[in-house]
Amino acid sequence: MPLMPARVKYRKMQRGNRAGLAMSCNSVAFGEYGLQALERCWLDTKQIEAARVAISRQMKRHGKMWIRIFPDKSFTKKPLETRMGHGKGPLESWVAVIRPAQILFEIDGVTEAEARECLRLAATKLCIRTKFISRHLKMA
Repeated sequence: MPLMPARVKYRKMQRGNRAGLAMSCNSVAFGEYGLQALERCWLDTKQIEAARVAISRQMKRHGKMWIRIFPDKSFTKKPLETRMGHGKGPLESWVAVIRPAQILFEIDGVTEAEARECLRLAATKLCIRTKFISRHLKMA
């Protein structure tokens, strides 16, 4: 079952504005380690699900994972080789609007080496550059 809202007031949404940094969800709040976005994009439901599967397979049921993003924005697409006009196209998919500094996934209950590997595998499934961050910065 793909991630999507249970119900929305209006099916087709406007494109919106992706400028600026993430004002909320920009620090590790639940787990010990997190994956932070460095670029802006629309993450599709399939990309989020692929990253989730990669993390859960690597963790082998140890620890806990939090998905901090949800695809609550719909986007439409017209068929190929369609002439102009005839209204807005049909619904294509659901996306999560990602801004720089937003936390995408968090994990806890595993070692830092395991967490790095889990989040590295998840980052390969995403279309943006990401950064591994920890809740507690180590003092050197």
